[in-house]
This record gives sequence, C-alpha cells and structure tokens, in this order.
Amino acid sequence: MDNVAIVVEDLDAAVAFFADLGMEVEGRAPIEGLVADQTVGLDGVRTDIAMMRTPDGHGRLELTKYHHPPAVDAQPQSPPPNTLGLHRVMFAVDDIDETIVRLRAHGAELLGEVAQYEDSYRLCYLRGPAGIIVALAEQIG
Repeated sequence: MDNVAIVVEDLDAAVAFFADLGMEVEGRAPIEGLVADQTVGLDGVRTDIAMMRTPDGHGRLELTKYHHPPAVDAQPQSPPPNTLGLHRVMFAVDDIDETIVRLRAHGAELLGEVAQYEDSYRLCYLRGPAGIIVALAEQIG
C-alpha cells in the first residue's frame, strides 16, 4: 500500500493534528489539470495536498483539501464506527493519555473510553479531522 487519503476542510489544521501523532510532512503541492480530472472522475479538479509519513517511513497519509469542485459532507455528518466503507486509522503511541490531551487541543473527541485489552494494550477511538475515526493503541505488556 502506498497511502491512505483523507479529504479535509482545513488542511493546516489536519496537518497539525497528524503531526501531533508523530507524522512528518513529506511534501505539499497543488494538484489540478486533466490527469487529476481523469484520475478522480471529476471535472475541474483543484486541490492542495499534504503528504505525511510515519516516523518509521513505512506509512503515508495524503491529506487533501478540495477547492473545486467543493468537498461534500458525508451523511451522516459523523458516521459511527460500523459504517460500511469507513472504519479507522490506528496509530501506536507511547502514552495514550498524553496523546489524547494533545489531540483534544485540535478538537478531537473521545468516542467511548480508554479500554484495556488483557495485559497487552490500552485502546481508544477518537473523532479527528473531517470526522475520521482515529484509533490509538498503547502497548503495555
């Protein structure tokens, strides 16, 4: 897999959110023209993207801000975790409680609570930029 793409309304805010998860900006670029139109199946595509990578360099996330045509809201606005075609992006973290505090400063909301799976992991789901569900996992055992 090369990357996962997320359409966002505020590109800078989304970059800041994922940077607080330890991701690094690999590059930013405007994307438009015939190839963009042909690839996504829309006319007159104008976007800005930020490509972010995990610290180990193995995972990448493409954050996309559409200028034209405008992005459309998913229905429902904040779909639940069991919505078809949508689940979540999970990040391994060293300190789940401290990470939640950092992400709340970016507007993230805890969906349930921090749960412990046996003596192995502490886990939770948060709602992040553009309503995406971001899962956190802290290995404890």
